[in-house]
Amino acid sequence: MILVTGGSGFLGGHLVRELSRRGATVRALYNTRKPAGEMAALPGVEWMQADLLDVYDVEAAMKDVDDVYHCAAIVSFDPRQREEMLHFNPESTANIVNQAVEQGIRKLVYVSSVAALGRSGHMNKETDEEQEWGESGYNSAYGISKYLAENEVWRGVGEGLCAAIVCPSLILGPGDWSSGSPQIMTVVDKEFPFYTGGVNGWVGVADVVNAMVLLMASDIEGERFIVSEGNHAYREIFTMMANALGKKPPRIRATPAMTGIIWRANAIWSRITGANPVITRETASTAHSISLYNNSKLLQVLNGFRYTPIEQCVAEMAAAFKVAHKG
Repeated sequence: MILVTGGSGFLGGHLVRELSRRGATVRALYNTRKPAGEMAALPGVEWMQADLLDVYDVEAAMKDVDDVYHCAAIVSFDPRQREEMLHFNPESTANIVNQAVEQGIRKLVYVSSVAALGRSGHMNKETDEEQEWGESGYNSAYGISKYLAENEVWRGVGEGLCAAIVCPSLILGPGDWSSGSPQIMTVVDKEFPFYTGGVNGWVGVADVVNAMVLLMASDIEGERFIVSEGNHAYREIFTMMANALGKKPPRIRATPAMTGIIWRANAIWSRITGANPVITRETASTAHSISLYNNSKLLQVLNGFRYTPIEQCVAEMAAAFKVAHKG
């Protein structure tokens, strides 16, 4: 049996669908809200509620399991969730690793992030898997939490755990259009006029899922891999999205001073209304930074793996968005 933590989330949901399509027997975990509709009826999928901070829940969830995909994490750049995220991401991973070692699972594939590699602020220098973490004002709370969580996996490897780690860049694909990276499409659809000068790594969700499944089936262990189609400017991605939706692309370059005003205004508004801020200090900083990633390692070790061009990923994402919002 295959266990997927975070099965009701963005990446985890796509992974569960793919494993079901391949005829696998899957135990998919959710925290509070059980998936409904198409997700609830996927062939071969058993949905189970579990609190990953509860060692007894984790022990029960991993009973009779052979392979584990650990996708569950809090992904937030809201300062109000900082402490919760710094606690949950490492501690939940420690619980998974401990049970994986104790119960003798065959293999763990852990979803880390390029944010866990650290950001130094150096422009035009590609980051690869060999980069060592360094304390820096450029590191987000999310990046710190994933770095600490990844260390729990490396501890498990030292204790005999068979594991591989993927570090995706920004993931594009259909999902909840009101949160995460799918929300970018919603913003572009409203013809948001501003763009920043930042550059980041981007990848389609289907490629991340494919890489994870291939790594699970391989004899590769004790390695981590950047999963990124390529480095693209935010303006480039937003313009692709706008063109795919038939909308006006962003045309006004936002300066750091402008985004500084926006994130501060968002922070005040979120405190008044309780709503999640769309732009925070961390996301504003990231939007202006140039973060480049080298994707060659994964291509060298996974025979036959190729990235889907980001233009195609955006086109498919836009098509799904149109279907979801027709009428």
